[in-house]
Amino acid sequence: MADYSIWVLEYAAVEKFPFSVMMYGPQHQGTRKLPYAYALLKGKGETILIDTGYDHVAYGEQLATAYGVSNYHGPREVLAECGVKPEDVTSVFITHAHFDHMGAMHLFPNAKFYVQKSELDKWVWALTLGPEYRFLTGGGDPADIVRAVEAAKEGRMICIDGDQEDVLPGIDVHLAADTHTYGSMYVTIRNDGAKDGEDKWIFAGDLIYTYDNLTGLDADVPQIVPIGLAVGSQHNLIFSSAEMLKSVGGEVRRVIPVHEDRLRTTFPSRLTDKGLQVVEIALAKGEKSWVG
Repeated sequence: MADYSIWVLEYAAVEKFPFSVMMYGPQHQGTRKLPYAYALLKGKGETILIDTGYDHVAYGEQLATAYGVSNYHGPREVLAECGVKPEDVTSVFITHAHFDHMGAMHLFPNAKFYVQKSELDKWVWALTLGPEYRFLTGGGDPADIVRAVEAAKEGRMICIDGDQEDVLPGIDVHLAADTHTYGSMYVTIRNDGAKDGEDKWIFAGDLIYTYDNLTGLDADVPQIVPIGLAVGSQHNLIFSSAEMLKSVGGEVRRVIPVHEDRLRTTFPSRLTDKGLQVVEIALAKGEKSWVG
């Protein structure tokens, strides 16, 4: 059995998200559902989140409304589906600084946070630019950067500079510089010490939105197609995606895009009474299944 139990927990969704943003390319390709979700890991004495979601108040609520987000539920309600309270969370990996990935940091009072140094540095820099450069800070809430600085003053914000193995036991992080954001990172979980992909899972943040980014839409001619939203480059997104795929031996399902609605059919899942999906990626020995 695995070292960590792993779930993906939906907490909101955009019911009609432009597909041309999910995959860079021709416009007018229609829409797809875009779940908003984060990952929960339990094991080795840790309760870990990969990203935090956002808090539906103040500017977070304004951004969510602008993007068409609906059916929001806070972390206390969502985590309860797996028997966890926000106070139980010991560590959080922030893949990047967009509001829906780090906008609820203040709701986890006992957690330490891990983020790439370049992500925070360059967000601070971008926020000093004039309004004509506001595209570079789109999707972010300046209050989240302030909270990150406050967490650093409390000794709860750890800035990582590049790739690092075993940040926590069996968990590695990898910098994907100048891609979706300045210092986006992806997180690898090596269950049972997996090295060759047999029980390895990668959480891609927003380096990919859908499995189609890794395969293309034509099964006979597969290709990597980047997402359509980047402050860096699609070139860097393609090569970061290739690195993730190589790391799991080309097994696409092991690179987890939390915005992918098809996770619910790829892995065991259940629909809560609030209309939110709980997806079970892996279970550790002795862990109760919360699916089914």
